[in-house]
Amino acid sequence: MLFRLRLFPYLSLLLWILPLLLLSSGENSVMAHDEGLYARRSRVMFESGDWIAPWGTVHHKTPGPYWLIAISYQLFGISETSIRLPSMIAGIFSLLLIYEIGKIILSQNIAWLAGLILSVQFLWLQYCRLGTPDVPMIFLVLLAIFALLQAELHDKYRYLWSFIAGLSLGLGFLIRSFMIILPIVALLPYLIAEHRRHRHLSNPSLYLGFVVGLIPTSVWLWLNWMRYGSDSYQELVRFVLQLGSNERSGNGIIFYFWNVPIKAFPWFFFGILGLVLLLRRPLPRYQLILVGFPITLFGELSIFSTRLSHYSLCLYPFIAMLAAVGLSWFAENLYLSPAIKSEDYRENQSNWVNGKNQPVAGYLSYGFGALGILLVLAGMVVDNEEIRKYGIVGLIMGCAWLILPIVWLGRYQFKYWLAGWLIPCWLALAVASGLGLLGDYNPEVRVFLQQPAIATILQNHPIYFIQIDGKTAVLLNFYTPIHGGQVNSITELPPSSYAWIYATQGAESSTPHQVIGTVKNHQLIRRTGE
Repeated sequence: MLFRLRLFPYLSLLLWILPLLLLSSGENSVMAHDEGLYARRSRVMFESGDWIAPWGTVHHKTPGPYWLIAISYQLFGISETSIRLPSMIAGIFSLLLIYEIGKIILSQNIAWLAGLILSVQFLWLQYCRLGTPDVPMIFLVLLAIFALLQAELHDKYRYLWSFIAGLSLGLGFLIRSFMIILPIVALLPYLIAEHRRHRHLSNPSLYLGFVVGLIPTSVWLWLNWMRYGSDSYQELVRFVLQLGSNERSGNGIIFYFWNVPIKAFPWFFFGILGLVLLLRRPLPRYQLILVGFPITLFGELSIFSTRLSHYSLCLYPFIAMLAAVGLSWFAENLYLSPAIKSEDYRENQSNWVNGKNQPVAGYLSYGFGALGILLVLAGMVVDNEEIRKYGIVGLIMGCAWLILPIVWLGRYQFKYWLAGWLIPCWLALAVASGLGLLGDYNPEVRVFLQQPAIATILQNHPIYFIQIDGKTAVLLNFYTPIHGGQVNSITELPPSSYAWIYATQGAESSTPHQVIGTVKNHQLIRRTGE
């Protein structure tokens, strides 16, 4: 019985997140731009057997994510599921790590709540279902933090845990190149300010682990240097300097101030409440992890010139923990208790509606109930085919959010009010997954390529590429199994060969050719004549 109780948090978290990871419409297509690039490069690596630099030129990223996806190809075949499997696995282990970290620095109940919240943050779940290196890198960062905490708690094994922490951060360079430096810097306030207590920085095992973690990247760089000379490492540095000096899409320094709240809605605002509570009543020993890390990282990301939504993903596990702290405030500051006694917890559960903090809970309940009504009305009146799926998601979430005022008016226990926040988000994400909104990112391209005539040509003939680029070109590159190479014009194509071109190129060309099909302003053609 005790064994089952100990396993309950882990099993419940897995049962909570697995449907969100696995539900789909039955059809999948990769997301352009990033996922398609990783999928294509990994496919070239897998099919060529060259796991160092199969692209014929120096590359601007370390190979860790390509190796993970290529290994997945080797084990399970080439498919969208194989592309995303490494991120899914990393997402599951990240969830369990957040629970373990939360147990140490907060309490078991708050840690479990943080795991539930992390699973239903939209951007986090989306990237757990994408073949990109973001979630695997965050898993390594969380593993390093967990190992550092374990080294504090278990002095007998501190050298082993410190080695694991250093190893995780070193492997982070293999997965995400110089981007791993940002979370390492965010850890410095904890490592430096608390050094007199934990002595991590004077532990040689930490540095040994970091050096060992750098070995795969060092070997890869050395093999690249043998092929391309100094360009092999200069390209890595050049790419980072370019990112650090170019502002993309007009995303200014305030980008994350509005983007993160939207992508982490509504949990970001509970996270702000948790942050304020912890600033007023700091946690002993671990304040610089739970508060110092995300604040430092947020500042780094804001200063860094290239600002994109997924760069902020490392904040989301900490938003989840802070949101759990904020939500616990409504149940009489449960976050301050390292181990909540069951009888105290039951008392808080039954009397929470009379607490001093509860007027705020009432306003939130009525406010989100009103928002739920608006979402229901919007979902009912949507008649545009392109956004109908989003209307369904809004309808489901709106209906579910009506739980909140019902629970409040009925003076039900705190756990039911808490469910009124979690269940609507879970249902909305589950429905979005089932409708293909999280997984089938380019259905138009998928349907076009699945046509029997198109699929037969792609499977049996080399396809050339004539000066096409952009997001659709990334998709066509990945979904074209036999590449014929790059050419500059239809004239350079061998007779009776096939190629992808822009529709405008075909209209302007006098070279005889047959248009096989058109998708998103791109055409599959066959050159005719001699």
